[in-house]
Amino acid sequence: MAKAKTRRNRARGAAPADAAAGGDRLISENRRARFDYEILESLEAGIVLTGTEIKSVRAGRVSLQQSFARITGGEAWLHGMHIPPYAQGNIYNHDPTRPRKLLMHRRQTQDIKQRVDSRGYTLIPLRLYITRHRAKVQLGLARGRKVYDKRQVLAKRDADLEMARALGARR
Repeated sequence: MAKAKTRRNRARGAAPADAAAGGDRLISENRRARFDYEILESLEAGIVLTGTEIKSVRAGRVSLQQSFARITGGEAWLHGMHIPPYAQGNIYNHDPTRPRKLLMHRRQTQDIKQRVDSRGYTLIPLRLYITRHRAKVQLGLARGRKVYDKRQVLAKRDADLEMARALGARR
């Protein structure tokens, strides 16, 4: 019965249930952040968007490449995230790189601000996704990597890949 229902849903154009983990729809991912920074902890935050922004986000037109989060005045803000103007937005379109407010609990915001100020960490957006019809950002509390650290990461990744290939060839 379950297989037939799944086949029917796929025939209608619905995505399979296991397409995204936990029902989340991934919009954008900042893969460069995992290379440039050592991610120590990650947390989820909601994001305040206008009407034309959410339409552009749902269309998948977002770039997290140059973005970062900053806590000012007890509120978290996301700077540098580029959401291009919505094609049918006319006069109600938005500024593509305006700062956007992040929704987090007050205690969570205070804790993050204290850690960022005292230890010199950075808040970097890792992923932007939609879950239960709401746009969410996964933030990473990160420490910047030096050039030699990046080389070590590349060397380790290559060594792991070679080991996996060697084990796969022997089977």
